[in-house]
Amino acid sequence: MSRVLRREISGTIGLLTDEHDFRAMQHYRSFPFDDYATYLAGVEDLLKARASQGMHTMLALFDPEEYADFCADMGLDPDSPSSRARFTTETATTGPTIPYDGEPLADLVPALINEAVRKATREYASTLLARLGPCAACGKDVGHEAFARARDSLVRILDTADPGHRHLVCSVSATPETLVSVLHADTDPDGATHLDDTEALEFTTVLTLGLAALPGALVMRTRSPGAPDRVYGWRLRAGDLEPLTAGEVFDAYCTDIDSGDPISPESDVDYCAPPDLSPDGPTPGHHH
Repeated sequence: MSRVLRREISGTIGLLTDEHDFRAMQHYRSFPFDDYATYLAGVEDLLKARASQGMHTMLALFDPEEYADFCADMGLDPDSPSSRARFTTETATTGPTIPYDGEPLADLVPALINEAVRKATREYASTLLARLGPCAACGKDVGHEAFARARDSLVRILDTADPGHRHLVCSVSATPETLVSVLHADTDPDGATHLDDTEALEFTTVLTLGLAALPGALVMRTRSPGAPDRVYGWRLRAGDLEPLTAGEVFDAYCTDIDSGDPISPESDVDYCAPPDLSPDGPTPGHHH
């Protein structure tokens, strides 16, 4: 019965995703590892063992600085396995996690880092939007209204795009660094669009910030069987998506960002103006 019940229990492993974080944890005497490669091999063996017993395991990002702050706030001894376990449990609730489904740990580490970056991007953009508050002219919440416009704009962008694989990148000039979000949207043979919900929410949030307050850009690359790739985009300015000309798109993709020297264009790629996004009815969102 004990072995049967063990399969009903899910678990979480707090993973150190780079050697810098690993070395930070070596300052604690109770941390039992001396070599990062050995540590990763031990984690992977444990994941495989749990999976072989039918046990579900999540991987959470273990951040040593956040761990030290957590222990200080909770009055815990940081040099203790039980404290690390409590922090991992807390992280599994509030931080980025990914499930283990048998993939090599070498693939899971970058996936977990990407999930952490996406979550941090979404939370930071949401914080900036919340600070905008109500519009002085009409009293409406600027962030809420901009989100409605961003959601509607994304739907129209996808509806007007060629079928196939779509790769969208939205960047917004925030402080201290530019926020960048990527969205992949593929269509099936019936024309239905498939999105990752978490990825779409993060993308829409960053797009909202660009429409509400900060300058930015949105570029899209479509790939359809038997046709050249198409690349086009928009500026995010004054609450609107301002189409880039074909020449502007070409210059953006065919100019070295550091030296300003020209770069040869990719073969079988059309740098073009975007399709018309004009809606049939009034565009939702904030327009002051």
